[in-house]
Amino acid sequence: MVFVDGVRTPFGKAGPKGQYAETRADDMAVNVIRELLRRNPDLPPERLDEVALAATTQTGDQGMTIGRSAALLAGLPKSVPGFAIDRMCAGAMTAVTTVASGIAFGAYDIAIAGGVEHMGNHPMGEGADPNPRFVSDKIVDSSALVMGSTAENVHDRYPSLTKDRTDAYAALSQQRYDDAATAGKISPDLVPVSTRSAEQGWGLATADEPPRPGTTADDLAGLKTPFRPHGRVTPGNAAGLNDGATGCLIADADTAAELGLPVGMRLVGYAFAGVEPEVMGVGPVPSTERALERAGLSIDDIGLFEINEAFAVQVLAFLEHFGIADDDPRVNPWGGAIACGHPLASSGVRLMTQLSRHFAERPDVRYGITTMCVGFGMGGTVIWENPHFTGNGGDAK
Repeated sequence: MVFVDGVRTPFGKAGPKGQYAETRADDMAVNVIRELLRRNPDLPPERLDEVALAATTQTGDQGMTIGRSAALLAGLPKSVPGFAIDRMCAGAMTAVTTVASGIAFGAYDIAIAGGVEHMGNHPMGEGADPNPRFVSDKIVDSSALVMGSTAENVHDRYPSLTKDRTDAYAALSQQRYDDAATAGKISPDLVPVSTRSAEQGWGLATADEPPRPGTTADDLAGLKTPFRPHGRVTPGNAAGLNDGATGCLIADADTAAELGLPVGMRLVGYAFAGVEPEVMGVGPVPSTERALERAGLSIDDIGLFEINEAFAVQVLAFLEHFGIADDDPRVNPWGGAIACGHPLASSGVRLMTQLSRHFAERPDVRYGITTMCVGFGMGGTVIWENPHFTGNGGDAK
């Protein structure tokens, strides 16, 4: 199974002043689908076997079986089916692994997978009704229902993960993103989106809205800690509330060759794992261990890491567990969600798209992973192989 191509909209700030405040979620998804077809003109739309799109909050313009409704709105043949997925932040990641499993089984040849989240219109948990027994029966601690509180719990569990370290990591994410954007590495995969607001009229979203170039650790040191008095998690060392959509083409290798489609990377294996919901951020550790074991690999075989930055402390917990330095250049070389944003269910494909671009620039690296923590106590990890690997250039991991 191969990753052919991936794109995304620019990510916006959620809320009435964000660039997508009056843009529909399904229209963002439509932009992504159309761009994938535009960039891959040798793919006949009728050859698509599925459109799997994720959303965490499946209501309003993110409801109506978003995969099918977005496919119809994008003008795909009515013979192309679609469906919706929810695994909170790992929605797009699960869309990819689900259609990949279908390809491996022989049910599909090629499919679109991705996600969309308009957190401005649909805040996380909107309309949800958590069963009171979660807390009354002590199935979970009440903090498990607030993602920022779970990040504070990770700090409690790992005292070595100090606020100074998370602020330093967050500043590095901003710097790396800015360096990559300045070098022109971000924009080629962004799909411009027409926007409209009553105050500003028509516009065009062409760049990510959340980044704060020039941010330093000192700038972040004095920010408020909204989840706990005198806490450690701040708006500066966590991803914000964001809007955006992502999508990718996943195909059987023979079908990609038949249609002359590019191959960005090959899927080696994947795993999801559960952890205590109160420390949701440690989820990528067991999911990565499980994926590596199933693939017959070790962490030393991995030459590139795309780790979603829901919270800096969550990334540092992963790095510390595997003995990786906070500033290791193999980790999020172009920055991460702390800088560019994290529209929940869409983020998994952003990680994959960036990893495929890294692979194209790094023929000396054979394996990479995309991994993320998932709300209510889970982690997800996908291992990828570089089709451009030559084994030359020193470090051939």
